[in-house]
Amino acid sequence: MEQAIFGGGCFWCVEGAYKRMKGIISALPGYAGGQRPNPTYEQVCSGRTGYAEIVIIEFDPSLISYPTLLEVFFTVHDPTQLNRQGNDVGTQYRSCIMPVNDEQEKMAREAIQSFNDAFADPIVTTIEPALNLVVAEVYHHDYYARNPNQGYCQMVVAPKLSKVRRKLSHLYENTD
Repeated sequence: MEQAIFGGGCFWCVEGAYKRMKGIISALPGYAGGQRPNPTYEQVCSGRTGYAEIVIIEFDPSLISYPTLLEVFFTVHDPTQLNRQGNDVGTQYRSCIMPVNDEQEKMAREAIQSFNDAFADPIVTTIEPALNLVVAEVYHHDYYARNPNQGYCQMVVAPKLSKVRRKLSHLYENTD
């Protein structure tokens, strides 16, 4: 198994994009990139901790590749928005890739170059170390799946997940 770490705005959206994909063992919301150990959601939301909301993905590389995970990442959020995703504003919502090894870093840099042509504006996604990586509080796990009728989930999460699943439907397990 391997690990991938991505931040693309609210972790509820990014986590949901990787759920039920073939080859994904787990996708957990978390925080990384800050200095203070073990931050709370409220601290991260303040925008003063240096942490980003991220998703920690454990995957089977024999079933799904890291470049494919990057394709999902660049589909589920807008990597041209600096320190925001729509109305979610602050450095905690930055677009970032946190490679766990040199090979992932190389593939991440190549993906940024490759996907740049797909957007009208330049990609602002950062590549940074996963400093002080911590799994988020349990109430954030599977948030969209447990709260599909919540306003934010209906207005923000659902459209993003629908877009990813339409474009990349071959990556998802049959849910019938």
